Amino acid sequence: MELGTRLKAARMEAGLSQRQLCGEVITRNMLSQIENGTARPSMDTLWYLADRLGKPMAFFLDEDPVVSPNRRVMEGARTALERGEALLDTLSGYAEPDPVYDREYRLLKWLGLLQAAKDAADTGREIYARKLLTQAAALESLPPLSALPELSRRRLALLGRVEDPGKLTFPDLDEELILRARAAQNPDRAAALLDACENRESPRWNLLRGKCCVEKGDWAGGEAYLHKAEAAFPKETAPLLEQCCREQGDFRGAYLYACRQRENQ
Repeated sequence: MELGTRLKAARMEAGLSQRQLCGEVITRNMLSQIENGTARPSMDTLWYLADRLGKPMAFFLDEDPVVSPNRRVMEGARTALERGEALLDTLSGYAEPDPVYDREYRLLKWLGLLQAAKDAADTGREIYARKLLTQAAALESLPPLSALPELSRRRLALLGRVEDPGKLTFPDLDEELILRARAAQNPDRAAALLDACENRESPRWNLLRGKCCVEKGDWAGGEAYLHKAEAAFPKETAPLLEQCCREQGDFRGAYLYACRQRENQ
């Protein structure tokens, strides 16, 4: 199946019109050309379309794309993570194995287990907290958690607190996670490291998270994160915010940030 045919089928499955899918990022004429096979999207455009349609990039590039039955579960889990809501209930309907989402599911479930274990420890339910932490430990031998050994330290710290209620909470691993995210070559890996941080309000965290979004072509998400880092990192955020505004058709905003870059020189 050609890319354009797959794109149109995914759009129809999602119940979106061409105008709704385009948003402010691409033109309706360009989308029509892509669906008809008369134009090829850039990688940034393809990242945007895949994200909007809830499909992995492989769906549009593989010869035999795999359609996942867990798409809505994962969308709900991502929303719950962004809102700081409980993850385990949202993920309860997930069906394994799933080659499309298994890696992301394991990471989100691990985060949900630690979230629930901490709540249990805070309310004096140590036995339940230990049970949850045992389940989290079982996930740490599987990718992508097997590539993130620093996360097991967070679990062990909480386990130590459960075993000895006199201990304090987690040690601050955010600095290490942020350093690893800065060194990561892949924006998805960097985002996973950042999403494991406790403090997601610091300007540096928002700067790095915004850069991940920009690298993936998520201009709206990037702009939201970068605004939170703008006051602390004006020189680094100005060119990125200019790009986000320009890609979303906000030329007034793009001009404003272009002027700020000259002021910061």
